Amino acid sequence: MSARMLIIVDVQNDFCEGGALGVDGGAGVAARIAEHVRLHGAGYDRILVSQDWHRGDTDNGGHFAVPPAEPDFLATWPVHCVAETAGAALHPEIAALAEELGERLEIVRKGHGIPSYSVLEGTVVATGEQVARLIAEAEWERIDVVGLAYDFCVRATALGAAESGAPVRVLRDLTAAVHPAEIPALEVELSKAGIEVSASPGLTA
Repeated sequence: MSARMLIIVDVQNDFCEGGALGVDGGAGVAARIAEHVRLHGAGYDRILVSQDWHRGDTDNGGHFAVPPAEPDFLATWPVHCVAETAGAALHPEIAALAEELGERLEIVRKGHGIPSYSVLEGTVVATGEQVARLIAEAEWERIDVVGLAYDFCVRATALGAAESGAPVRVLRDLTAAVHPAEIPALEVELSKAGIEVSASPGLTA
């Protein structure tokens, strides 16, 4: 039996305005995702909500730029989403949604000590399931991917899910990019990988 999944990628305080690595439009994305889930969440069999969850005592495998080096915002980054800090917490819009829906929203954590972009590299906190295995071993009608940032963790998650053989859709208005000028090239890449890019709301056949 096929099923539908929603993956909400890294909608955390540090990735929204005012955060250590804030993306313009991040807070608006958080609000729109929350609305989307309230309106359409019943159409998903599983809803995963990921968090970058980095260590604070290392550079996480070169992921954090160590002074005097400056981050290049491509492979190295300012310190962000350190486990158990306010910056790593879900944005209040998503935290409120999680409070409302309880176990329906399954937290996934990734990147503890290593660079990590794709949610498929993470683990479901409550069950210990590896997301890559969860996706590969089920028959999915569709996996929707939303969140932050479009050109990094959303991209990697969508491509990873598509490589596993699942039909994947990115809801573009439920994302925001670090480098907005690169979105046209990104969407060509996604399309070539067989990933649908469309506006929300979805869940239409």
